[in-house]
Amino acid sequence: MRFEQPKTYSISLTGWGFWLGSLAVAALLTGLGLGWLMVGLVALLLFLLSLPLLVLLAFRWWARRWITTDRCPVCGSEAQALEGSHFFCPSCGEPLFVADGYFYRQTPPGTIDVESGEESSWELLS
Repeated sequence: MRFEQPKTYSISLTGWGFWLGSLAVAALLTGLGLGWLMVGLVALLLFLLSLPLLVLLAFRWWARRWITTDRCPVCGSEAQALEGSHFFCPSCGEPLFVADGYFYRQTPPGTIDVESGEESSWELLS
């Protein structure tokens, strides 16, 4: 016994056929009083197309708010770090932390940080 495959028909809408078919469906829905449905579909399509741009803008806003760029207080090299984080200077290896948009040294408790100035020369009087 031989089974026959059912006949199937398909419509291939590629290129101009897709756009003409979409225009025909839009005209049909508008004619039936369902224009609001087309407006909603177009709005959804525009939102989905603009979503990558919105995500990029949100990430840039976040990065400007939480990433700090400053100079190392020890060697003066410029670096970037997240606000409130502890890290090592990529140039000199000094342990630093970020607070209020600036880099600060992490010194052990009880350490007095002294900056040296220009040394003056003393002459012996004889």
